[in-house]
Amino acid sequence: MILLIAGMIVFIYSGTYNIAATEPHSLLVEWVFNTAKKYSIKKHSEHITRPKLSDDSLVKAGFDHYENMCAGCHGAPGTEPAEGFNPSPPDLAEEVEELSSIELFWITKNGIKMTGMPAFGLSHSDQEIWSIVAFLKQLPDLTPEDYDALKNNGSFDFDIPPEDEEFYKHKH
Repeated sequence: MILLIAGMIVFIYSGTYNIAATEPHSLLVEWVFNTAKKYSIKKHSEHITRPKLSDDSLVKAGFDHYENMCAGCHGAPGTEPAEGFNPSPPDLAEEVEELSSIELFWITKNGIKMTGMPAFGLSHSDQEIWSIVAFLKQLPDLTPEDYDALKNNGSFDFDIPPEDEEFYKHKH
């Protein structure tokens, strides 16, 4: 154990590990980080109670927040996520199908260390964060034209499913 710790200290102080954002993480570092992230989010979001998210005005408010705070990094339908980040910001149209609403709320409120994902809970109310989550759950079904209609006209007829807990659960 002492040799392992000594080896880690030598490795850290040697400067061998390239921390440049242009250099991908090793498979081991990527696995450790992604596994820790997955289980940390799951554990820390367990106590959160999801409110009703099936309100058009809530989804529209979430779109406004998304457009102003999230689209620059995560992209939007027809727009790729920003480049130059490591790890890259996920394409949320895909990512939200893997996460529950409470996990999305926890991530948006608390951020994720060393990813560039800020903690919006420091500057936004829980209600505002839930509106973002309500919009995110609509994102996979939006076309670029739908998104532009929201951005330019401020209106869109959302196809919000009934308050079905299965809709908000993991699809693993």
